[in-house]
Amino acid sequence: MVHRVLGALLRAVLVVVLIIMPSMLLPNVSNDAAQVVALVAFFGAALTFFEYVSAYPGLVEFRDAPPFNRVRFTSLFMTIVLLSLIARGTDSPTIVTEFVTAIGALIGYVLDFPYSPVRLMILAMPEGSSAQELELMREAAGMSYLISLLALSIFLIALRVGHWPSRSGSFNVWINLPTFDPTAGGDVVERLKRDARFNIVVGFLLPFLIPAVLKSASSLFGGLGVTTDQSMIWAVAAWAFLPSSLFMRGIAMGRIASMIAEKRRQTYARVDLDHLPA
Repeated sequence: MVHRVLGALLRAVLVVVLIIMPSMLLPNVSNDAAQVVALVAFFGAALTFFEYVSAYPGLVEFRDAPPFNRVRFTSLFMTIVLLSLIARGTDSPTIVTEFVTAIGALIGYVLDFPYSPVRLMILAMPEGSSAQELELMREAAGMSYLISLLALSIFLIALRVGHWPSRSGSFNVWINLPTFDPTAGGDVVERLKRDARFNIVVGFLLPFLIPAVLKSASSLFGGLGVTTDQSMIWAVAAWAFLPSSLFMRGIAMGRIASMIAEKRRQTYARVDLDHLPA
């Protein structure tokens, strides 16, 4: 029980650090923005703490199947930190911000080709954006997209090398997939495979669809700008993190479906062997 409470408390603190990180790194943050961030950080910490301190399932999937959520959180944390450093470099440049900006610029130029997700994010910028704003968006989009690809690669390596999730003990579907009801009807394996394919397809399309949605909604809500650094950071981070997270979820559900199917084959083979005549 003590270990569970300490683990939940540590996760809650990490969530608070993640949420307040842009406000800590960016200069000239208003008091109103700081208060809103503090309120969001409080609710995020409370949700995380009560989710992980409870022995019963809640909203977080794969709660007891590391390193799924650890890879996702680390990728989002690194994205927020690096994008905050890039945004900070526009007003208060340092050696660290210049280095991160240079890496983001290089990645952005490599990934900025016709019909690429990075190019679409740049095109989603409002008309009349300055060259500096377009360059900032290219750097931020390139950096965040690279981190999402690295996170997906790390999870695939963990899946292959670590035989996830079999080495982490028995897999509890009720705890790790709280929104999935095995008794809802139909074969569980087929439903898991269908959900896996759906998540992978949506994860592949989202980097292309989100800029298009932002561009089409610009007439109502305004285009995606970089005048507000925190809004830009969270928008670009979500644009890269959500598709990667859906990809990982689809791959994980496909892996679980394969494990259940393999367990069935072993059980059926054992039953057939027991019924063989002596």
